Amino acid sequence: MTTQLDFSACPSPKWLPDGQSQTIFASLYARRPDMYYARERVTTSDNDFIDLDWNIPGLHPVSASGTHSIPTINWLDSGLQQSPPLPQKQNALVLFHGLEGSSQSHYARAICHYFRQKNWVVVVAHFRGCSGEPNKLPRSYFSGDSADVHTVLNHVRLLLPNARWHACGISMGGNALLKYTGEQQESLGWLNAVAGISVPLDLVATGKQLESGFFGRFVYTPHFLQTMKKKIKEKNRQFPGMLDAHKIMQAKTLFEFDDRYTGPMHGFAGALDYWTRCSSKYFLQSIRIPALVLNARNDPFIPASSLPGIGDISRQVILHQPQTGGHAGFSTGPFPSRLDWLPCRLDKFFSQGF
Repeated sequence: MTTQLDFSACPSPKWLPDGQSQTIFASLYARRPDMYYARERVTTSDNDFIDLDWNIPGLHPVSASGTHSIPTINWLDSGLQQSPPLPQKQNALVLFHGLEGSSQSHYARAICHYFRQKNWVVVVAHFRGCSGEPNKLPRSYFSGDSADVHTVLNHVRLLLPNARWHACGISMGGNALLKYTGEQQESLGWLNAVAGISVPLDLVATGKQLESGFFGRFVYTPHFLQTMKKKIKEKNRQFPGMLDAHKIMQAKTLFEFDDRYTGPMHGFAGALDYWTRCSSKYFLQSIRIPALVLNARNDPFIPASSLPGIGDISRQVILHQPQTGGHAGFSTGPFPSRLDWLPCRLDKFFSQGF
């Protein structure tokens, strides 16, 4: 595959004139389908759990008909003897959500619905504590969690060994996926392709961006910290005395939160060490399977100056950097807009390789 730098446009609506509006409107108001999911719980090597939300042709309906109840499934209890019956070479997609996201995030529902209509198996992997239930340990999840990405990918491969697997990560989930893909190099040859969408490839640059400007300081950062601090309160109840909860709760920026909790809890010296070592930009040259890295250049989270160029990537990587789209937005069409451009772009890459 020839290395490419693609600047082709995402046709963002004229009534969404900038990255802020394209980000916020897509997240809150753009049309998105209700998805049916069946949940599987996977036990991790440290006796915690990761929840996977599945939608499989022949077993589950495409859409949820307005309900978000998620039944719990067990392949053995279902009489499927561990592997659901699927045609040979069934296409399958595993999706890793962004910071504080889930299978109900707007981008997850849009992507899953699109590919299920094309008869793909789809599964959304929840990072620890993001499926609606606190995880069992003081630790949580972080932007470079290669071990948990490995757990998920290894599990879905073993469950459906005949599927043609693809993987996609959004924002933080894309960073973790691309980092892991670079680390694994040729050993991920069983995976047909990966894609990272709105990825904070340089976590330090993204962190600084979110500390500057009105929206970064007063909209996006408080939005994330609200749910992250709620989880800290729960962990403090679960594990009294193990966290300096008061200090963590005083964090006003993502740097302060990661410096006081995420970094030290996951084996890093602090936020700067964590962000530097986990930035996927430095792993792109090691990727050995087809990979799409899609970033809008007006993403309000990610400065365009921090995006990679041809010199930062391997021959297997395609960089697509449209001028518009916002952060995990990419809505198109008349009011209130649609979210089908992104899954169509993924489909083009997965089917044609560009």
